[in-house]
Amino acid sequence: MVNEPTKQPGASSPERKRILIVDDHALLRGGWHQLIDPEPDLEICGEAASASEALRMLERIRPDIVVTDISLPGRSGLELIKDLRSLHPQIPVLVVSMHDERLYGERVLKAGGRGYLMKEVASEELVIAIRQVLRGKPYVSQSLSEVFLRGMVAGSSPVFPLDRLTDRELEIFGLIGNGRSQGEIAKQLGIEPRTVEAHRAHIRKKLGLPDSNALLRFAVRWSETAEAAH
Repeated sequence: MVNEPTKQPGASSPERKRILIVDDHALLRGGWHQLIDPEPDLEICGEAASASEALRMLERIRPDIVVTDISLPGRSGLELIKDLRSLHPQIPVLVVSMHDERLYGERVLKAGGRGYLMKEVASEELVIAIRQVLRGKPYVSQSLSEVFLRGMVAGSSPVFPLDRLTDRELEIFGLIGNGRSQGEIAKQLGIEPRTVEAHRAHIRKKLGLPDSNALLRFAVRWSETAEAAH
């Protein structure tokens, strides 16, 4: 589904920065409207429920910034960032996601994203983050900034056990940790169950885990630790 909001005559002005929202939850996209529409310098010019829809819309609506989730049906938000960096490098991307920033924040920035914001704080920080990214400055939380600074002081980037996973494997690992079944993961990501199982096997091998039960325990423990940290 693609929805391009209809603006009343006179509601838009050339000074307002145009935002494309990419999220597969219509209710959440409606919430972004409530936060952004009252702002005199910002407007949502389009909505997409997937990365492929967003890419089809870009030439037509020409947004100044893309705000996207990571978990999308089909291609992930990380893959969308890489596509945009290649096809439309002038358009900055801000990620707003439920996933742990310690796990995804650095990966988003390395892929070419300009900021990372967790959904739990988006109601307070979304507009601030959008404006900062539009000014050409990256936006991350104070806690994530401290992680990066500690890595710089130590002379290396932060290293986590899951860094060896691909973007898709990392996404599936997170969903396993949230208690999603193989069928549920396949449906959410728009892929075949056998593809999910292949990814699970690769994850187990890369993390040195003996079986599916060990993977589940490790993923749940990681998810609980990340949640407790917030």
